[in-house]
Amino acid sequence: MEHLQLNSGTSIPQIGYGTGRSSDPARNVAAALEAGYRHVDTAQMYDNEAGVGEGVRASGVPRDDVFIATKLDNGNHAPDAVDRTLDESLARLGVDAVDLFLVHWPLPGLDIDYVDTWRAMISVAETGRARAIGVSNFESHHLERIIEATGVFPAVNQIEIHPYFANNELRRWCWNHGIAVEAWSPLGKGDDLDDPAVQELATRLGRTPAQVILRWHLQRGDVIIPKTDHLERMASNLEILDWQLDEHDAAVLDALDRGEEGRRTAHPDHAVSTR
Repeated sequence: MEHLQLNSGTSIPQIGYGTGRSSDPARNVAAALEAGYRHVDTAQMYDNEAGVGEGVRASGVPRDDVFIATKLDNGNHAPDAVDRTLDESLARLGVDAVDLFLVHWPLPGLDIDYVDTWRAMISVAETGRARAIGVSNFESHHLERIIEATGVFPAVNQIEIHPYFANNELRRWCWNHGIAVEAWSPLGKGDDLDDPAVQELATRLGRTPAQVILRWHLQRGDVIIPKTDHLERMASNLEILDWQLDEHDAAVLDALDRGEEGRRTAHPDHAVSTR
């Protein structure tokens, strides 16, 4: 498993297991760790942190070998809520610290400035309860504000990326500022998988469409957190480490980018405090 170095001094496994909307987080996390994953992504919003913690313990994999990330819920942006709800997350997960704690959305329309939320994130990181802190769904202008105000760069920005929405401009901005890029929904919403170009490439390479797309992410330097409840797909999604797309094949996927038309969720400037 490849690891990427973070600006916090820690490192992150490049492939993680996403637990959003997981039908049985305890079972699925245990199965993912048994399959070889060493990075688990959850969030306060998912209401499954307790199940994730149960799955980690049930797997038998030592806690120090598992990278656990969780995210601040949209209703918890007040500075005192950041501190309090991190403790609640730790209790649900059954751990003393998480490896990564992210602000889930910037929510610029809130009456709580996300700069103040970021300051609170810095404070909890100083306690050691979060070994690295970062953000999710932040655009470059959101990042500029929090960095200018505090001088502290997020370790990670977790953003929507898939072939139909490559998000290259924001990715470049993050990498140029030492911020690791993590792709949520790395396989899109299914239509990316069904694209004829992806299907043709998968057939020619003897791989699944998901493997082709996930390999494309790895070669771009993205951290990925594919989600599945199917045990066979968990294992299949890991079978991307011992082969590569050549330059032509990668270019086929690069050409699928639709820019903003490919975005599948609300633009972070317009997302509101709802689940």
